[in-house]
Amino acid sequence: MTIGEHRDEVVVSVMVIDPAELGSAVQDPTAGGVVTFLGTVRNHSPGKVGVTHLVYEAYNELVEEKILEIVAEARQKWELVAVRVGHRLGLVEVGEVSVGVAVSAAHRTEAFAAARYLIDELKRRAPIWKQEHWPGGEEWIEGA
Repeated sequence: MTIGEHRDEVVVSVMVIDPAELGSAVQDPTAGGVVTFLGTVRNHSPGKVGVTHLVYEAYNELVEEKILEIVAEARQKWELVAVRVGHRLGLVEVGEVSVGVAVSAAHRTEAFAAARYLIDELKRRAPIWKQEHWPGGEEWIEGA
């Protein structure tokens, strides 16, 4: 889903997130700063060792709209050239990228600040839930 005249895109799907494509999507000759953040599935969480994979679910009718709202807020705070946010759904193995944020701006300060804001707010407010799996168990983790 894209928004207005800005080069902003949000993709929430079962498709693998390609880090190189994520970063290149926000490249621009006017951008002196490009920041990419990748969140990967780790093999542990508090109190659990041996996490094998996660399963992500989202409120599909609302999730991309909610993330675009967060992108619009970031644009009000910083002068951004382009933004791309991707989040996986379904089964995601340890080591795979589950979420990616790429931001370009004229200067690195704005790009870093906006990327941090986007990932923090996405984790806090996007209607996405994850279920951790480990040998002998599984548990839904609190989400937005």
